[in-house]
Amino acid sequence: MAQYETVIGLEVHIELRTRTKIFCDSTTEFGGEPNTHVCPVCLGLPGVLPVVNKKVVEYAIRAALALNCQVAGFSKFDRKNYYYPDMPKNYQISQYDLPIAEHGYLDIQTDDGEKRIGITRLHMEEDTGKLVHQGTITTTPYSLVDYNRAGVPLIEIVSEPDLRSPEEARRYIEKLKAIIQYTGVSDCKMEEGSLRCDANISIRPVGSDTFGTKTEIKNLNSFKALFKALSYEVERQADVLEEGGRIVQETRTWDEGKGVTLSMRSKEHAHDYRYLPEPDLVPLVIDKEWVEDIRNSLPELPDARRERYVKEYDLPDYDAAVLTNTKELADYFEACVAACPNAKTVSNWVMGDLSRLLNAGAMEITECRVKPAQLASLLLLIDKGTISGKIAKSVFEEMFSSGKDAEVIVKEKGLVQISDESAIEAVVDQILSGNPRSVEDYRAGKERALGFLVGQVMKLTKGKANPELVNRLLKKKL
Repeated sequence: MAQYETVIGLEVHIELRTRTKIFCDSTTEFGGEPNTHVCPVCLGLPGVLPVVNKKVVEYAIRAALALNCQVAGFSKFDRKNYYYPDMPKNYQISQYDLPIAEHGYLDIQTDDGEKRIGITRLHMEEDTGKLVHQGTITTTPYSLVDYNRAGVPLIEIVSEPDLRSPEEARRYIEKLKAIIQYTGVSDCKMEEGSLRCDANISIRPVGSDTFGTKTEIKNLNSFKALFKALSYEVERQADVLEEGGRIVQETRTWDEGKGVTLSMRSKEHAHDYRYLPEPDLVPLVIDKEWVEDIRNSLPELPDARRERYVKEYDLPDYDAAVLTNTKELADYFEACVAACPNAKTVSNWVMGDLSRLLNAGAMEITECRVKPAQLASLLLLIDKGTISGKIAKSVFEEMFSSGKDAEVIVKEKGLVQISDESAIEAVVDQILSGNPRSVEDYRAGKERALGFLVGQVMKLTKGKANPELVNRLLKKKL
């Protein structure tokens, strides 16, 4: 691969979190019994007319501004014609030559520093339905169609071919997801199809300015799938060229089980869709004042929040980047710091024990039973010397599983730290008299003996002795 350069562009489809669909008042709620979230409009029945959902336009503008795009004062909807069973009208209402926004960008961090990725366009369109395939190789296969998703509003975000590796592509879509979530226009739940990605990929000789023949990989719905599919496709294309073959422009799909991309069909061109202006919808004329009102309502976005965390909380860049990766995690962190001002301590717990338990349970921060105020209370118990850091970790695990307050668990289990010097001194004397060999080892310069003696004191006190006091008394007596 040293002689080839990879060229990648992504087309990201994001479902907007409006209450109703883009051209009718059917619900956008996820799930439901098949074909129950539908009406004559989104089913494309004769005699009906679409009406644009203003909130969809607002959300599209909101996302475009967050991605540094130029919002068009004039745009229109088009019919994209092609036959597919999950398209009730046999065409999709989308935007072609006059999208709502163009010429944006976002910055990603690479191993070589910050890199700017161009965004060609952002446009609005309606989602399709969903096919559910039935049958096996030993029975007659057939497909069922669920139109609940048909008409759910989408924005499609098309990047420039500026990505040069599967890793850059993964970082781009992670950053894009974070920005969109911050704006509030979508939940971006990839497992529910709220964010899906098509990837265009080609390779060319290093130093060449001419693009190679590209293939498109459809419907990648996880960061892992995107990375693995692109990595496989790079190797596949290189093998084809090395063997004297020719790359065919086509649409491919990712087979997760086999770990390969598979050919689906020859790649469509724009003229294949027979685009024409949507005759049932008037063009959109966007008022500049409305755009500025939306711009002024944007929240603090990930990059700005990360920079603030470094300056305001004196956090390392790494901590700030992790904490601001999702708005929910950043909100959780800030709520903790409001009650426990030691930002670095809070960061360590959020990035450490909290993230570990969330990952183990495959949970989101919004599902966590431990509220920010509860975590802050636990950390304050450590600061006051009520419990040790070691005991706090076991208390936190109990809090995570039960949702109980730290004070309640400490009281129920009798975990209050022993900080009475005379009580600890009595235990220290007992341990020293019972371990003369370790005492001699320490006096002979073997520092490890001190750790053993500390451990024995902690064991005898069931971990409740104040570790700082234990160390001080041991060293004094030794």
